[in-house]
Amino acid sequence: METTKSNTLGPFVLLAFTFFIVGFMTVINGQCQGPLKQTFLAHAGELKNTLTTLISFFFFLGFLVNGSTGGRWINQHGYKTALLRGLVLMITGLLTYLAAALFAEHLNGLCLPIGAERIPYGFFIFLMGSFLIGSSAAVLQTVIIPYVSAYELPHTQSVQRVNITCAVNSLGTTIAPFFVTGILFGGVSLTEIEAGQLQLPFLIIALCIVGIRYVISRLHLPDMAHTRMMKHEQQRMRRSIWSFRHLKWGVVAIFFYVGAEVAVGTNINLHAMETTNSEEALSLSALLATLYWSGMMIGRIVSGFLYNVSARTQLTVTTIIATLLILVGTATNNLWILVSVGLFHSVMWGSIFTLAVKGLKKYTSKASGLFMTGVFGGAVFPILQGIAADLSGSWQWTWLLIAVCELVMLGYALFGSRIRQADLEDID
Repeated sequence: METTKSNTLGPFVLLAFTFFIVGFMTVINGQCQGPLKQTFLAHAGELKNTLTTLISFFFFLGFLVNGSTGGRWINQHGYKTALLRGLVLMITGLLTYLAAALFAEHLNGLCLPIGAERIPYGFFIFLMGSFLIGSSAAVLQTVIIPYVSAYELPHTQSVQRVNITCAVNSLGTTIAPFFVTGILFGGVSLTEIEAGQLQLPFLIIALCIVGIRYVISRLHLPDMAHTRMMKHEQQRMRRSIWSFRHLKWGVVAIFFYVGAEVAVGTNINLHAMETTNSEEALSLSALLATLYWSGMMIGRIVSGFLYNVSARTQLTVTTIIATLLILVGTATNNLWILVSVGLFHSVMWGSIFTLAVKGLKKYTSKASGLFMTGVFGGAVFPILQGIAADLSGSWQWTWLLIAVCELVMLGYALFGSRIRQADLEDID
């Protein structure tokens, strides 16, 4: 039976902490692109950039394949069970990373020939780990975002709660680059990195997640009333989830948003490596990524105080500024301007989600699962940008692709997010 809403901080803090882990692991996966390009793809020739961006592609493929899984688990078993299952997926993904590192250390001579290039099988095992970690992130976000959106706290609105939770997520993304450079590959230059250095850190992280899952399993996480459908209600749904116009266009908007967010957060590292020597590349890429993700965190903290500013207004203003920054940064080939866009990307996720599920009531959990499939944009745009970089021989003008993403989100803010009266008819 569903419980009534509560205004205690406990569940909110618990889910915010879990979202910290999601952010941390998302950037760990992305930050591994540069080092793995060096260790796994030394003989990949002209395919290096394309193959490297497959790491992010497989991570976000998990959202496309399993984005609706979290919503289905919530409807069938409740928020807590779905949360615990998502953590199991994350543990499995970490152990797969460990297996990839062991394979690379002891059997790195086993390679798959692709034309004249040779790709170690350990690289493909790592891609499977990326897929599992992405699947876990999809499930966990499907639980966390709608829960905190509906979880009433005094003197807050939905977009504030989502952005505060996303700020905690951004703390994890901000710390992660230094974890990669200082712990995973600390004290060595890019040319000296070995896959074996991944083994102990990933084992330790997996054990930590096991402990966190055990603690969460012992805590109380009440269900949220009127945000999910019980099994008997699912059989008599009056509306297709696709019939809600603002949700449908919200999935399109989040597809382009995550594509832009991830492309800047991960491919800026590869662009930096193109413009500097190998001795400085790793530290510069970590600094750029940290500035980007810390900008996201700062923006989300600030947005947490914007009680009287609507989600539509926040999305409109930030997409306009982000578009201008991308255009200026591209024209001048200035990486510092490009990463400053993180300050304005910060509120876009929370704004788009809030607008997309507004008024959906018991359709919310199912809508959240559908919404998460749009996160697959994080797989598409980075790899499209990588292909463009390989074809053009430079990363500079590939950032125009990200400017297009910003303009699509602006269109959603101005037009696609508007709700017609007929859109919310027949909702219990």
